[in-house]
Amino acid sequence: MASIITWLTKLFRRSPSPPTIFPSDGYETVPPSEILEEERFERFEQGQYYPANIGEVISSRYQVVGKLGFGTTSTVWLARDLEDHRYVTLKIYTRDDEYQEEFEIYKQLSQGSSRHPGRAHIRKALDYFTIPCAEGNHSCLVQIPTWESFGDLLYRNPDHRFPEYLLKPALIQIFLALDYLHNECKLVHTDIKADNILQDIEDKSILESFKQAELRAPSPRKIVNGLSVYASRQFDLPKIFGRAVLSDFGSAVKGDERRNHDAQPNVYRSPEVMLMTDWSYPVDIWNVGAMVWDLLVGKHLFYGNDPDGKGYSTRAHLAEVMGLLGPPPLDMVQQGKRSDEFFTSDGKWKQDLEIPTGVSLEESGEFIDGQNKEMFMAFMRGMLQWRPEDRKTAKELLQDPWLNS
Repeated sequence: MASIITWLTKLFRRSPSPPTIFPSDGYETVPPSEILEEERFERFEQGQYYPANIGEVISSRYQVVGKLGFGTTSTVWLARDLEDHRYVTLKIYTRDDEYQEEFEIYKQLSQGSSRHPGRAHIRKALDYFTIPCAEGNHSCLVQIPTWESFGDLLYRNPDHRFPEYLLKPALIQIFLALDYLHNECKLVHTDIKADNILQDIEDKSILESFKQAELRAPSPRKIVNGLSVYASRQFDLPKIFGRAVLSDFGSAVKGDERRNHDAQPNVYRSPEVMLMTDWSYPVDIWNVGAMVWDLLVGKHLFYGNDPDGKGYSTRAHLAEVMGLLGPPPLDMVQQGKRSDEFFTSDGKWKQDLEIPTGVSLEESGEFIDGQNKEMFMAFMRGMLQWRPEDRKTAKELLQDPWLNS
């Protein structure tokens, strides 16, 4: 029976689309003196980025349509899957970097229950492969295209805040994603921030518009050492906004293996990570709690700016947490591998740094009033607890009164 289905599938499968011919001229040439995108990174100077070209067909299947973005270890491109007749994104990593562990995480993400409502809010992989090159190979991750991140939306908004009516449904979707991640996939994300929460593309017309824009007005570019460096192009504003999708699992770890190494973005680091006690799933909950403050109030809850002028420090961050939540439990202090840097054996603060006074969640949340404020503060305190076991789970937070009001 299976062989008959396979035969029928092949029989009725559409032939691959022919590649589109993109213009070879008519683009703006960026002057040599202007640093363009990934040029700013040391890895570019070392020749470690894959020299993708618009119009190129990679792996005999994916035609590059335009550049979507760049980072310290990769560039991201919109491409047309000529076999499956759909748009995809290609995340092409720098040369010789091994991403097998990350790809294994993506395999794990696809193994949870298809019935779980959080599965739809996790950005999964469609494919991953290696691009062979004479100078060294490049890993490539294929995914469904998404629109802008929550970080981009914050930047677009003049007061850099999310209104409650938009934030609440988005948070429900994030907690669904975390419940799927924690309970179905047994993974800890460890890097939840506005830039890693994307929006699904419901309005597919913006994908074709992107391609047509590239055909009409080719992307600016420059030639460096004989290779093209392109300027990124943005998607149009969609007519319909899609669901929130949790992305970027490059720092994810297995949750059933207790660990105490450093993790998380600085301002979102949880107490157990700072003190180096064993940590697992609850670090993501603390992380979301600190991020929610950014999204709703428009500023960080914790900054960790050390008065010695050297920028972020763990001691400054811990002092801010103590100013907000009081001193940490003694048993937690006694378990931390770094605790003796900050506390005496009986739990007293020993750094020459004053604990902030006269601060509280309630006083900091000046944008929220009345009973709604009380509900919001209770919601926040469900996530911001010293002890990991005292924090609510993603499933419990989905039932929160403020979130559902």
